[in-house]
Amino acid sequence: MKKRGCFNRNNVIKEQEKLPVGGYVAKIINAKEENFEWGDRLAIAFDIAEGEYAGFFDKNFKAQTSEDKKWKGTLRFNIPKEDGSEKDDWTQKRFNTNIVAIEDSNPGYFFDWDESKLKGKMVGVIFNNKEYEFNGNHGFFTNPHSFTAVENIKSGNFRIPKDTLLPNSTASSSAVPTDGNGFMSVPEGVDEEIPF
Repeated sequence: MKKRGCFNRNNVIKEQEKLPVGGYVAKIINAKEENFEWGDRLAIAFDIAEGEYAGFFDKNFKAQTSEDKKWKGTLRFNIPKEDGSEKDDWTQKRFNTNIVAIEDSNPGYFFDWDESKLKGKMVGVIFNNKEYEFNGNHGFFTNPHSFTAVENIKSGNFRIPKDTLLPNSTASSSAVPTDGNGFMSVPEGVDEEIPF
C-alpha cells in the first residue's frame, strides 16, 4: 500500500454519548420564534444545569466537527393559531403546559410574550426515546419531549413518556442494540434542529 498523508489518529468518527431518558433540571440559553408557511413555533434552547450530565449539550456542540454544527438541546412547540380548531386546542394545551412549567420553575416570573426574557430561566425537561430512519439507518435517539416544573424533576414527580415512533412503526427501543456503555452513534442529519 502506498503511504498517504491522510492518516491522522485525531481525525476519526467518534461515538456520541447518549443522554439517558429521564428528567433533568435545565437552564434556558436562548429562545426564538420560528415562522413557516404552515404556522409559527417557539424554539427554546437549553442545557442541563445540574447533576452528572450538567453541560451535556455544550459538550456535544463543541465535540461536533462538521461545519453545520447543531445545538441538540432544543424543545420546539407550535404557537397556537387561535382558529378554533380541535388541532389548535391541543396546540394551546401543549403551549400552555410548557410555558407554565417555566413560570412555575422561576418564582415571580410571568410570561409576557417576549420570548427573549426566557433566556436564563430554569425549567425541568423530560426526555423520551424517539425513533429515526435516515439513509438506511434505523434506531432511537434521546428526545426532549416536554417541560415540567423544576420541583417535579427534583422530587421525581414526573412520568417518562412512551417512545415516539415513526408512523406505521412496529419497533421497540428495547430492540436497539447498545454497547452497554450508553453510547449510540446517530447519523448526521437525523434531527431537524437549527443552531442559534
